[in-house]
Order: sequence, then structure tokens, then C-alpha cells
Amino acid sequence: MASEPPAPRRLLDPEQILDLQAAADAVFVDHRVRAYAVRLVNATRNPSEEGLAHLEPYLDLGGSPRASLAMIRGGRALALIRGRTYVLPEDVHALFHDVLRHRVVLSYEALADDVSPDDLLDPILAAVPLPEVEPAVRRG
Repeated sequence: MASEPPAPRRLLDPEQILDLQAAADAVFVDHRVRAYAVRLVNATRNPSEEGLAHLEPYLDLGGSPRASLAMIRGGRALALIRGRTYVLPEDVHALFHDVLRHRVVLSYEALADDVSPDDLLDPILAAVPLPEVEPAVRRG
């Protein structure tokens, strides 16, 4: 016996979505958090700069600068969801895999060795230290 599929219901109207987007755009991002996002993405293009030269044969292409922008934008939204008016490095850290997983292009060697994007992203995330952002700078 099959049941009826649930009926969709509207949770937000377009105006509410625009208001939330504007609120997220107003969330403060410290320059060190921005630099952290850029450094993470750069590490997908040049892992040897973070001491991860052994990953280079597995990456044909890393994340583009748009990946850094996506992590900052996502970090703002995540901070807003978590009730903050500022982005923490941990917000960017939490989004790294989701933002980069589909943006890295694995090499033939990676595919042949059954290496997944996460197998490359995990050591990058571990190698790039989170910046320290003082509470006074967090503005919230």
C-alpha cells in the first residue's frame, strides 16, 4: 500500500529570502578569515606550499578563486544561522569539503588508485592552521 507523497508548503516568501540574503551579506568577515579561505583554496592548487607535495600527482585542477568567495559567502550564512554577526575561522573550516569537493579535478592517477576528493581535502584541511581571531575583532 503506497502512501500519498507529502504536499509541499511554502516556508519563506521571496521577500524573506532577500531579507536573509541581505542579513548574511552584512555579517562581518575579518581579513584573517578571508586569508584563511584563500590559503585553503590555494592549497588545492599548490599542495606543496603546505608541505603536501605527495598530493600533487592526484590533482589535475584545484579550486578557483570563486571557491574562496563561496566559502566566505557560506561562512556568512552559517554565522547568521548560528546567531552571530561575525564569521569565525571554524565556519569556513566547516564548509571546506562541501565547497571544494566538486571543484577539484582528480588526475588519472587518483582515479586509478581509488583516491576520492575527500582523501585529498582532509590532509589539506589538517595542514592549514586556523587563524586566531581575537574576540574584540569579532564584532558581535
